[in-house]
Amino acid sequence: MGKPIVLASGSVHRRELLQNAGIDFAVDPSTLDERALEAPLTESGASPEDVALILAEAKAADVSERHPGALVIGADQTLSLGDERFHKPADMEGARRALLKLSGRTHVLSSAVALVRDGETLWHHVDQARITLRDLSPAFIGRYLAEVGDAALSSVGSYQVERQGIQLMERIEGDFFTIIGLPVLPLVAELRRRGLVDG
Repeated sequence: MGKPIVLASGSVHRRELLQNAGIDFAVDPSTLDERALEAPLTESGASPEDVALILAEAKAADVSERHPGALVIGADQTLSLGDERFHKPADMEGARRALLKLSGRTHVLSSAVALVRDGETLWHHVDQARITLRDLSPAFIGRYLAEVGDAALSSVGSYQVERQGIQLMERIEGDFFTIIGLPVLPLVAELRRRGLVDG
C-alpha cells in the first residue's frame, strides 16, 4: 500500500514546508487545467478565497481517484489586487508587468488547503495575507528580475518572500506559511487530530 498522505501539488515550496514539518507523504500533482476551472468561477463573481478553496478541493479530489483510501492534500493560492486577479507569469515580461502593477500597492494572497479521501472533502481551511510592495522603479525591477531569473516565474506574485523577494516588500500582514502557499499550522493540527502525526 502507498503512503497514507499524498500531496496533490508539484510545488517545490509546498513540498519543502511539509518535509520540514516532518510529515511523511507522497507527491502526485494534479493534472487539472486550473485556468479552465477558474474562468467560470471568476465570471460568476466568486471571491478569491472561494476560488482558491474550490481549486484546492478539485485538485485533491482529482488525485484521490488514483489513491484509494489515502488522505490527499490539495492546495491553491490566489493573488488579488482590488478586483484584478494575477496568475503565474508566462515569461519575464509578464513578471515585469506584474511587479509594475503591484508596486507601491497592497495585494492579498488567499491560500487554501483541503483534505480529501476517495473524492470526499473531509476538511478545508482558507487563510489570507496582505503584502504591500515598496515603490519600485522600472530600473530596480529589471535588476531584480535579472538577479532572480526564472524563479520569478514560479510564483503568482513573481517573488519569493523567503528569498530576494523580501527586498520588494514594505509591509507584510499575515502568516508566513500562507504567503508561501500552504497554511501549515492548521493543516498539521488537523493531521494531528486525525492521528496522522505525533501529538
